[in-house]
Amino acid sequence: MEIEIRPALAQEAGPLAALMNMAGEGIPLYLWTRMAEPGQDPMEVGAGRVRRDEGGFSYRNTFVAEVDEAMGGMLLSYRLDDPYEVGALEEYPEVVRPLVELEAMAPGSWYINAVAVSPDFRRRGVGTALMNYAEELARDAGTTEISLIVADENGGAVDLYQKLGYRQRGSRPVVGFPGFAHAGNWSLLVKSMD
Repeated sequence: MEIEIRPALAQEAGPLAALMNMAGEGIPLYLWTRMAEPGQDPMEVGAGRVRRDEGGFSYRNTFVAEVDEAMGGMLLSYRLDDPYEVGALEEYPEVVRPLVELEAMAPGSWYINAVAVSPDFRRRGVGTALMNYAEELARDAGTTEISLIVADENGGAVDLYQKLGYRQRGSRPVVGFPGFAHAGNWSLLVKSMD
């Protein structure tokens, strides 16, 4: 099986939004539902955000793992601001406040906002290939650290990240919402690029 990693295209916004929602444990869809106009499909709100040319959450910061000419997975990553200004935390939706606090603990790091593998391509090396590619991007950007946030209850992902050398820097309690699968904590995991 050959895995090719390439930049995402704006016209792939729909499938990318679905994978980003998967990676985000359903938080993106929850937020897009709150942003949707009456009668508007929340996934189309997400696709519209992915289609943007600017901002962290954009196809321009996204890479696709193509496997046998199919979208096997995706990576959304970029450099966090340094200094990282949290601003008025109370203005953020409650479910994302702990995530913002954790991001602020890794200013200037290369941040993996989302990494997801399509169900049909799991356990075939796609996730590892995407993580390795993120490290290449981090090195190319000259960052000294790479970071991500994961739910402690997501044991498979935590195991992969630890095998790849990521270590916990901080944690915050999960703030759930109706239908959310996790309790416990979010963990900020960081790996030195030295």
